Amino acid sequence: MNHICCYGEVLWDIFKNKTTVGGAPLNSALRFNSFKNNVNIISAVGNDSYGDKLISFLKNNKLSANFISRNSNETGKVYIALDKYNNATYNIKKNVAWDFININDQVLKKVEASNAFVYGSLSARSSESKTTLFKLLEIAPFRVFDVNLRPPNYDYKTLKNLLLKADFIKFNEEEIIEISNSIGHNYTNLKSCILFVSKFTKTNSICVTKGEKGAVLYYKNMFFKHDGFKVKVIDTVGSGDSFLAMLINELLNKKDPDKSIRKACAIGAMVANKSGANPRFDEKQIQEFIENY
Repeated sequence: MNHICCYGEVLWDIFKNKTTVGGAPLNSALRFNSFKNNVNIISAVGNDSYGDKLISFLKNNKLSANFISRNSNETGKVYIALDKYNNATYNIKKNVAWDFININDQVLKKVEASNAFVYGSLSARSSESKTTLFKLLEIAPFRVFDVNLRPPNYDYKTLKNLLLKADFIKFNEEEIIEISNSIGHNYTNLKSCILFVSKFTKTNSICVTKGEKGAVLYYKNMFFKHDGFKVKVIDTVGSGDSFLAMLINELLNKKDPDKSIRKACAIGAMVANKSGANPRFDEKQIQEFIENY
């Protein structure tokens, strides 16, 4: 069992016809938890009914809420629209509770003792939560950066500093091209971008997701790839979060990188084939999906 800390936004995903819990750190935490890891989320919710319901949801799903603080700002919400291909766009409410994450000595000890500290770029959009994040990055033993570009909620200076703190970085294809170009790389070839970012950040652990076309993993100076699992997409919300949780879980457990990225692509496809960010799957269902594809 690994000890995982996920830092950042916890919120409500508001679709046209439903409202569900969400936020990349929460989605990843739920998936990590399903793999029998010890998982803690570091975030904040408001002193409102949405905050109450979110805390209750975590407890009902056997996830600790010990490091989710509460403050006078409202609980986070994001308004999600799906296009004709069921790809999501996001309108993320600002100045909400998770923009003001505070921590105590217990949080510091938990992060210091973790096997993986997972963080994203969205959680650094406000000065307070960004300051807290960089404080935790100084003590985390293994730092997993889930790049999650949501315009206009980022700037290149902060992204650069977040990259330089990472031991493992996950992008999608558009993100790595945009960010590598912003730090001086003038090419769009994927392998070239990966190698450039690896040299710039001094990390040899980078993954790039490519939607239905799978993913590429650069791990310990070797390339691995999977061409993906084609499924009927219901919505893409949370697919990348489950992908990351599966990949990190497998690599922490010293599994073969080639099999790890295949399994990560599988869970990503399975989530995209269902409604909402956090459909439940057990190990048997995941293996059957891979074997029957």
